[in-house]
Amino acid sequence: SGFGWKTGLAIGGALAMSSTAIVVRMLMERRQLDTPHGREVVGVLLFQDLAVVPLLIVIPAIAGDATELPYQLSMALLKAAAVLVILLFLGQKLMRGWFHIVARRHSRELFVLNVLLVTLGLAWLTELAGLSLALGAFLAGMLIAETEYKHQVEEDIKPFRDILLGLFFVTVGMKLDLNVVGAHVLLVIALTVLPVAFKFALVAGLSRLFGSAPGTALRTGLCLAQAGEFGLVLLVLTQDMALLAPDFSQLVIAAILLSMLATPFVLNSSDKLVLRWSKNEWMLKSLELHRVAVQSLAVERHVLICGYGRTGQRLAHLLEQEGIRFIALDPDAERVRVAAAAGEPVVFGDAAHADTLVAAGIARASALVVTFADTASALRILHHVHGLNPTLPVIVRTTDDSDMEQLLVAGATEVVPETFESSLMLASHALVMLGVPLKRVIRRIRDVRDDRYSLLRGFFHGETDEADSTEEARGPRLRSVVLSPGAIAIGKSPAELQLKEFGVSVSTLRRRELRLTQPPDDIVFLEGDVVVLLGTPEALERAELMLLIG
Repeated sequence: SGFGWKTGLAIGGALAMSSTAIVVRMLMERRQLDTPHGREVVGVLLFQDLAVVPLLIVIPAIAGDATELPYQLSMALLKAAAVLVILLFLGQKLMRGWFHIVARRHSRELFVLNVLLVTLGLAWLTELAGLSLALGAFLAGMLIAETEYKHQVEEDIKPFRDILLGLFFVTVGMKLDLNVVGAHVLLVIALTVLPVAFKFALVAGLSRLFGSAPGTALRTGLCLAQAGEFGLVLLVLTQDMALLAPDFSQLVIAAILLSMLATPFVLNSSDKLVLRWSKNEWMLKSLELHRVAVQSLAVERHVLICGYGRTGQRLAHLLEQEGIRFIALDPDAERVRVAAAAGEPVVFGDAAHADTLVAAGIARASALVVTFADTASALRILHHVHGLNPTLPVIVRTTDDSDMEQLLVAGATEVVPETFESSLMLASHALVMLGVPLKRVIRRIRDVRDDRYSLLRGFFHGETDEADSTEEARGPRLRSVVLSPGAIAIGKSPAELQLKEFGVSVSTLRRRELRLTQPPDDIVFLEGDVVVLLGTPEALERAELMLLIG
């Protein structure tokens, strides 16, 4: 019998949304945010997020009696306008002042609770005004983003973000009846494929109409073709407003989830798909490789610099001072344009692609340096180097030591962790200033590097330490364990206790006035010893229990 226009509007709005969380993350991982299609995609995603606001207002308003629709819609729009005016004009000043008062208490727990209070409070206020809870939470995020505490809020809510996102999808999954979905598999496939194909064609066509290159238009269409998490929010709201039958709602939810699940696979294959569909893209790719090849034809025994950001440019200047020739590859078209105009040997290209490395003369190169701290791209480059020139020395930059072993196993000759190297430079300056002979300082730094920075691994964490990433939070750290009377470890050695099986090593042993760095495995622990353990937080917990109670 078909659906009414109200249901059609709600379903259309839900399916029109794309997944900001998935697409932006993948563009960041593929280093494509600054590409033409990356900028188009982010612009559309931001507009879609803003378009959620009127949909969250309109859907509850149209759910009532058709005879009162004009009145209900007018009242909803008036209330929404009043709420938006109050929040966006007065809310910014109030929010900034309130957050300043809370921040002056210097309590992280209070700050986090305040963020939750503001979010839930605004959601409650919008519900009192006859609007949706989701709209209030969305507006709270917008207001917080306008304060100077935005970055601190982002950091503090990281532990909650993944949990709440997981709970959201768990809630959506609980609404699915697999028996209903299984009985209408073909309909679910149709609801997945047809909207995705239509959105792809529409977005790619509009992008091309506004002057984008064919390859850019196709990539933009592929990025925005799927449905998104805001679509699920709108669909659940539609079901709660009784605009959509529960059984059909489950089919649409299943279709949205399928399209989101397929997105990573589609985007990872986007380059191949675009090259297959667009002859113009083949020409542009060939021209790009031709430019790289022309730049590299006249040189040999050169250094390939992958990434021409600040680190790459500083490396290039030092190589130039020594008369060592180099070719730099960078995927940022604007950076390449201005650097090439200045006469520097830099060309546009993604070093994570094997054909780009071949065109850059990897077979004739003397070394390759990865200057960006992107482990995934670095691993792809190492994979290509292994197949194209396995004896080529490769130096890889990384943020810390969390991926160091993985990069070394993948074939990196040297891995340079930024945090360790900055500590070494600071220490070398301090030692020289304190009168330590320069030769001894150089020897100590060389010994630390030869030992793969083992002396610098781990540190004591405090309450004020902020982990920059999940990897850092789970990375090795130090912990002191005092062997009080009755501790099981007294009279035993690290080897007997099999600490290494826990993934833990003894970094230092303090015995009264004696301090032993990296003591031997056969040393026997005594009562009163302070054992400094090195390992991940989970491993340290298990090892401490072993030392104290067995």
